Amino acid sequence: MAHMDWKMDRRALLRTAGALGASAGLARAWAAGEAPDALVGRLSSEVLDAVRKDPQIKAGDVHRIVALVDKIILPHLDFKRMTAASVGPGWRKATPEQQQRLQDEFKQLLVRTYAGALAEVSDLTIVVKPLRAAPADTDVLVRTEVRGRGDPIQLDYRLAQKPGEAWKIYNINVMGVWLVETYRSQFAAEINAKGVDGLIEALVARNKANAAGK
Repeated sequence: MAHMDWKMDRRALLRTAGALGASAGLARAWAAGEAPDALVGRLSSEVLDAVRKDPQIKAGDVHRIVALVDKIILPHLDFKRMTAASVGPGWRKATPEQQQRLQDEFKQLLVRTYAGALAEVSDLTIVVKPLRAAPADTDVLVRTEVRGRGDPIQLDYRLAQKPGEAWKIYNINVMGVWLVETYRSQFAAEINAKGVDGLIEALVARNKANAAGK
């Protein structure tokens, strides 16, 4: 099976996790439901509070961190959209069963990515910048600034809202690199080499290695 190195730059991982584990900025009022910038700020505050209060997380307990991400973050990510966009043209060629497996394995990959860095971000804070969007917009960019040691780091979130539903995050920009586009190039290489099943096998292998702490 073709070797795939899906480990993002360590600094990028920490900044990404930091954006999910920091204090909230002021949010705008929208016509209905929670505003997208309010959502990003609330999640940031909840994760940071949980990390600070849980000694097991501070000690690096991966299972506790995974549970935290699963509880707070996952409900607000559009994994189907993220998976489809990351897989690219291969998504349309996949069977419904393959699409579900891709989504499940990709979810595990991202959860472990966040979980692996959460224990190290308690000294970081985030400022949610003013939202440049109209209340009627259904696809917005939420810009944030991570502050801690060193220079501030810019992080951007793409969120979309379907009628009658809450906002969902579907892409994250870490230091100028969009997460979905980064995985798309890596996944495309695996699909070109061994097809959709080859990508699934590679994801399964990577998740098993992550679970084993490798």
